[in-house]
Order: sequence, then C-alpha cells, then structure tokens
Amino acid sequence: MSPLQLLRAALPGLTGAKLRVAEVILSRPDEVGDGSITWLAEAARTSAATITRLSTALGFDGFPELRAALAREHGRDVQAGWEKDIGSAITQDDPADKVLSTLAANQFSAARNAMASVDRAAVERVADRIASARRVQIFGEWGDAPPAQELYLRLYRIGIPVWFDDGAYFSQVGASLLGEGDVALVVSRSGESPIAARFVEIARQHGALTAVITGATDSPLGQEVDEVLYTGTGVGNSWTDYFSGRSSDDLLGAFLWALVIQRVPDRIYDRMGSSGPSRSGPHDHAFMRNPMR
Repeated sequence: MSPLQLLRAALPGLTGAKLRVAEVILSRPDEVGDGSITWLAEAARTSAATITRLSTALGFDGFPELRAALAREHGRDVQAGWEKDIGSAITQDDPADKVLSTLAANQFSAARNAMASVDRAAVERVADRIASARRVQIFGEWGDAPPAQELYLRLYRIGIPVWFDDGAYFSQVGASLLGEGDVALVVSRSGESPIAARFVEIARQHGALTAVITGATDSPLGQEVDEVLYTGTGVGNSWTDYFSGRSSDDLLGAFLWALVIQRVPDRIYDRMGSSGPSRSGPHDHAFMRNPMR
C-alpha cells in the first residue's frame, strides 16, 4: 500500500493529535513530503514525538521514511499526470531550446505527413464546389475550432458566402439552410463528434456536398461524408501529439483555400480601399500586403 492508502485505512482508529497529523498529511501530501517534522508538528498542533509514533504505527521506521515515501508517491503522480497530458517528448526539466526544437520538429513531421497523405483530387473537388456554392457552412469545436475558424475567415475575406458554427443548435440550423450545390465542411481530427455527425446528416438531407478535414480516415465521420480530406496526423495520446498535428490541419486548410482562390482570382483585391478589382495601380498587390494572408 502507498503511504496515503495506509493513512486512509488507519483513519477510523485515530483520535486526537494523531488524527490531526493524518488529516494534514492527507490534505497536503506534497508539502509534507518536502517539509520537516517540526513544520508538520506545528501544522497539526502536536509534538514531533506524536508524529514519530504515528509513522511507526503505519509500518515505517520513523518520520524520515514516511516523508520519503510521500515524496516518491507525489513524484510518480506528477510524472504520470505530465505524461498523460503533455506527453513524453517534452520533460519537466528540458531547457527552452529543446522544448522549442521538439515542437518545431513535430510540426515539421506532421506537415510532411500531410504532403504524403493529402488526396489532391478530393481537395480540388471540394474547392470547385466552394467556389461556386450559394452557401458554405464550416463546423469545428474545441481543439478543431482554430483551423476551422481560420479557413472561415480566409474564405469570408474573399467574398465566399461562408458561415462558421461550433455548437449543436447553430450547426443544425446552418446545415438546414444548405441546398443543392452548397458545401458542409467539418474539421475534426478524430472524426468522432456526434454533433458533427448530425451536422453532416442534415446537410446531406438538403443536398449539400459534405466533407471532413480529419486525421482518421476510418472514423464514423469519414464513413458518412462525400469527401474525406485526410491530413495524415491523428489525435495522438497527449497535448504534444495533438499540437504537432495542428500544422497538418492548417496546411490542408491553406491548400484548400489557395485552390479556391485559383478558381475566383477576380476576388483578390483590396475590398477596404476599392469598389472593385483594380486593373492597374496600387491595388494590384493588395493581397500580398493583407495581414490575413
């Protein structure tokens, strides 16, 4: 048993000062693992001798051994939590240079995977439909929302009739407004969103082309849409894995947007400073100056 398990098991039989010591240890195990017997005695309003007797009753040689066991357990918990959330590619002790190089290398790898995995013909078909659609609905939620929103903003800037949704109700309403020739596009790394599945279902019922940008070709969404735009990078098991795939999501979104632009080149002009496409003059290269590019 761990020291905390031993303490919890012993609680019903403890009273007075020993009970106060146990309660302090259970509520602040990390501090006890780093602290002194004097600190613990003050926190529990008792003597060092009482702490020693409790430690012995739990099966330890004394407080130093109990404290060491608490420190080891806390360290294991922290490490397990770190690896589950952040992953093992970056450790708590890595210098900043290594953290940066690891993230950059992972993103480069994800972008390279995307280049090898993207179905160019499928992206072109979706670009064709977006360029001519009466209405385009884009859906993405939580971690998938940033690349979905970026694609929405880029399409919106060039005059594509596009809407972005990230909630169940709004996405269903948006899908119901689609019709023949329109497009419903989902960004979902895992391809397992029930809300996105309902969005796709309604869009298909109304005759729209459905597509998903995803890292999982065999996902439920991948089986339901007309076009699967595979990025080559799945969800992974940690934040580091998920973050590395963001570059593949962004790359595919940028690729799709660039193909749409090729189909509507007359829309690339400075809309804030001109009433229409400029034939010559200062607006010729406005697109290259635009901060949203």
